[in-house]
Amino acid sequence: MRRMKPQVSLIGAPTDIGAGSRGASMGPEALRVAQLQPTLEGHGVQVVDRGNLSGPANPWQPPVDGWRHLPEVVQWNRAVHDAVLAELQQQRLPIVLGGDHCLAIGSISAVARHCRTAGRRLRVLWLDAHADFNTHTLTPSGNLHGMPVACLCGHGPQALIALSGQVPAIQPKWLRQLGIRSVDAGEKRLVHEAGLEVFDMRYVDEMGMRHAMELALATLDANTHLHVSFDVDFLDPEIAPGVATTVRGGPSYREAQLCMEMIADTGALASLDVMELNPALDVRNRTAELAVDLIESLFGKSTLMRAADSHRR
Repeated sequence: MRRMKPQVSLIGAPTDIGAGSRGASMGPEALRVAQLQPTLEGHGVQVVDRGNLSGPANPWQPPVDGWRHLPEVVQWNRAVHDAVLAELQQQRLPIVLGGDHCLAIGSISAVARHCRTAGRRLRVLWLDAHADFNTHTLTPSGNLHGMPVACLCGHGPQALIALSGQVPAIQPKWLRQLGIRSVDAGEKRLVHEAGLEVFDMRYVDEMGMRHAMELALATLDANTHLHVSFDVDFLDPEIAPGVATTVRGGPSYREAQLCMEMIADTGALASLDVMELNPALDVRNRTAELAVDLIESLFGKSTLMRAADSHRR
């Protein structure tokens, strides 16, 4: 299912409005400093940097009715939705540079709207240490970066769940979660009720990354739009310290590279989020550089030293 090199648009969303710590607002610039655009261009990818979206400042207020900064989160997600949709309508591949993971509500709502209009199937691959399926009644913090999957599946405030023009924006069966290793008790119950397909770290440990990815990417076809939502805390904090919500026991460098290379092999990648990079907690920008290294693998860098199908018997 190899396709032509995509035309990529970088969209910065510099806000930590949905997070419990400050600093993710600096993520887009850290990725630029780590040479994201020239790195992709080195693989023959045409890249345009659209700059940064603008939105309300972080007021750093306590939650109201269980949601923290809800009006501001809605404004940021509307901006992300409109920017992503505009790129998709031009047949371009948008990469949203976060910013915290609440912004995936806007990006994936736009992708879902585009797929409905274009008659394409949608598959969302959610790479994260967390299931992000909390609701305002389950989480004491009210931080919306813990709720994007729930919102996309129809559990959340009306202003967010209706962004795509349809509620829910996505069906749980369109989603695959990988790398999960931190889920609250009430959140776990909701995940099971929704029927999300989750490949947690125990599954990866027992079955291996290759098997998990083969299942996560199964049944993709030429009419499938693959959206990857990459939370940098998906990675083990030993190799990626620059995130606010570190959870030990994540994928190693090689496991993460295999994950990205297998996504690239499908040829189906059509939109991407890179979220929760927090340079304030990083060490000499090493997490941003690792993120760029992995994104590079999504767009063609490979350690493969054999003919493409020579390992298959």
